[in-house]
Amino acid sequence: MNRLAPMGARTAKVLTRIRQCALSQVENCFASLFAAADLQAPQPDSERRERPYSTRRTFWCFLWQMLNQNTACREVVRQLQDVMQLHGVHNLDPGNSAYCQARARLPLSLLVQGLRETATAADRQAPQSGLLQGRPLKASDGSTVTLADTPENQKKYPQQKGQKPGCGFPIMRLSVLFSLQSGAVLQVAKGSYYQHELRLFHTIHNQLQANDIVVYDRAGGHFVLAAQLKQMNVDLISRVLKRRIDWRKGKRLGKNDRLCVWEKGPQKPAYLTPEQWAALPQQITVRVLKVQVSRKGCRTQELTLMTTLLDPVKYPAEEVAEGYLRRWRLELCLDDLKTTLGMDTLHCLSPAMVEKELLAFMIAHNLLRWVMTQAASEHHVDLYRISFTGAMVALRHSANAMAQAKTGKVRRRIWADLLHTLADDLVPERPGRREPRAVKHRPKPYPRLNKPRRQFQEDGCLCHCK
Repeated sequence: MNRLAPMGARTAKVLTRIRQCALSQVENCFASLFAAADLQAPQPDSERRERPYSTRRTFWCFLWQMLNQNTACREVVRQLQDVMQLHGVHNLDPGNSAYCQARARLPLSLLVQGLRETATAADRQAPQSGLLQGRPLKASDGSTVTLADTPENQKKYPQQKGQKPGCGFPIMRLSVLFSLQSGAVLQVAKGSYYQHELRLFHTIHNQLQANDIVVYDRAGGHFVLAAQLKQMNVDLISRVLKRRIDWRKGKRLGKNDRLCVWEKGPQKPAYLTPEQWAALPQQITVRVLKVQVSRKGCRTQELTLMTTLLDPVKYPAEEVAEGYLRRWRLELCLDDLKTTLGMDTLHCLSPAMVEKELLAFMIAHNLLRWVMTQAASEHHVDLYRISFTGAMVALRHSANAMAQAKTGKVRRRIWADLLHTLADDLVPERPGRREPRAVKHRPKPYPRLNKPRRQFQEDGCLCHCK
């Protein structure tokens, strides 16, 4: 019986053939979007030795894991282990410890840069809109995700105060900045459950660029945010925060359309430094308008909006209202992230790894948005009628098909077929669709875990099947 070659000699040959694995087809499809040197594949004649869990391969394994709805780390290892066994390498550790350690070594800056690059690529390829003079529309909103119940996560992202110790899960609050042009995630800020989303948004709004238009919900319709964005040459469209508007005052621009002056309040927000508060002007001019929403399915039939787009000729009231209504696409993007991709619960056990897992999810989301924008551009269809779930499923199956392809020509044909399928299988237009905010599934008839699990077991409250 011939002895197997040493791990280093045989592995070096096998790793050059791992492109036959469906996992590596993700790299083949998206490698051109990333510029980091650590993510560039080595040349065939390179003398550099590449380990099974190199930085490049760990990065792509991480993204493949998120594209597969945060599948288990062990499944990633099995993919790599099986393809290496096909070529005679049998001593790759079957456990997931090496892969998990490799993920921990992955530089955070690499993921931050990847998020920025994928968002830029998706925006560059998305169909352009002539709404509001064609200016870039961006939207921000807050959300929460639950984390694994570990002491480290509880310390940084504590559970709700009303829950007893050991009976709840750590909660992370997010403020996410989206592009309404492509649906890609541009930036994310994170904090504990007890930090307001505006405090988090304040840490990322410097990523905005001059000429942007930000669409925010009613939490942003106040003096501070409008004045801050105006200093950056960024405009705001928002619902009006609960404040009384005297429609008899100000300059009339049209029916239910006026210019008003908002005064600076006496109290500094806690998230501003004294220098930032002093830099804000004493008053700003804003435009307030009341619009009727005739679309079926909308919960609000009348909207009171404020904006810093003051010119009613360049920015008609109808376009301002349409810009605000596009904010609903942000809700759909959050649903795609949390429900379809499975980001509702993050599984890593430490805050440092939770941050990497969160960024990996958002890069995976942006990659799918990039595929959707490419299909919409090439086949001239409405981007927001392309199914996100359909794109995720189709990409996975196409990766499996490309793994079996013998030539680059066949792989390119499979990719073209993928884009054609996405453009052909559009979500039907449902302008009158209504979805009740109610749950059909009934909860299981088990008691609530209202005390730590160990105490629950000691008290004999857990039932065991016989």
